[in-house]
Amino acid sequence: MKIKRLGRTGLKVTEICLGTMTFGNQCDEPASRAIMDKAFEQGVTFFDTADVYPIGGSMETKGRTEDYIGRWLQGRREQIVLATKFNGEMGAGLNERGGSRKHILRAVEASLRRLQTDYIDLYQMHSLDADTPLDETLRALDDLVHSGKVRYIGCSNYPAWLLTKALWLSDQYGLARFDSVQPRYNLLFRHIEAELLPLALDQGIGVISYNPLAGGVLTGRYQTGQAVEAGSRFALENAGKLYRARYWQAAQMQAVDQLRRLCDERGVPITPVAVAWVLAQPGITSAIVGASKAEQLDQSLPAVDLTLDEPLRAACDEIWYQLPRERNQEVAFR
Repeated sequence: MKIKRLGRTGLKVTEICLGTMTFGNQCDEPASRAIMDKAFEQGVTFFDTADVYPIGGSMETKGRTEDYIGRWLQGRREQIVLATKFNGEMGAGLNERGGSRKHILRAVEASLRRLQTDYIDLYQMHSLDADTPLDETLRALDDLVHSGKVRYIGCSNYPAWLLTKALWLSDQYGLARFDSVQPRYNLLFRHIEAELLPLALDQGIGVISYNPLAGGVLTGRYQTGQAVEAGSRFALENAGKLYRARYWQAAQMQAVDQLRRLCDERGVPITPVAVAWVLAQPGITSAIVGASKAEQLDQSLPAVDLTLDEPLRAACDEIWYQLPRERNQEVAFR
């Protein structure tokens, strides 16, 4: 497993990050433990989660993913770089979501309790909170860094202009700065190449990309005209609509099918090809790979050892330019 620095920091992370948002809904605790065991055995020591996970769950299930991870972590804490996120709705109260000082201080304590640890390596704001001044959020996070409860801070689903503003505020007031950004990025969605990736490269920001397999579409599992499978990410009660809006279109399915045939001709599975393409892009620190079954990692983890030949790389590059632009609008948060 390849190791990279997270942006300009001294923190070392694995090139593959284990995504955990299926834990507690699409897979129960034994299955979740098996996934973590498999990833750890294969050298993955960078885990990402969020307080609102599992995806597609209810208010009652929020936090369950962190609970599962916390129990698994016992005896392994110092071997894992642990990232979690805040900002999503965690209750019915007026201040049980967002980037306010009140919510952040409550959210971090709840995550620490569920994760059964006294510190979080990377604490990330899950998305924009337009109701809270950004300097309030940054000051609260700076306090957490100084307290030792959080080692580094990052953001997710931030556009380039907002990350630039955050960096400026941190510089102006001498606050801890966002050292990472977590955007959606894959062969079917490349908006971040215009501004966010160049910004990250220039400012030494680590980029942890999510959805490298486009919710499973880039595994070749789905075909044009196919009905949505029960139990899949596209059928989840609260998140299925979002994922169908992102990836469940004929043009995307057809493009993936063409790529799959090219991969078949070379005897290379499409799944590691899609992940390897993401990892090969300038500025990418790590790609978040999730699973609902441990054996699925046997398909994605080999990406770290895969180098795409020129025709295959060119075919991967071309997909984005063939897709209808109106189907590629950003859908933030997940």
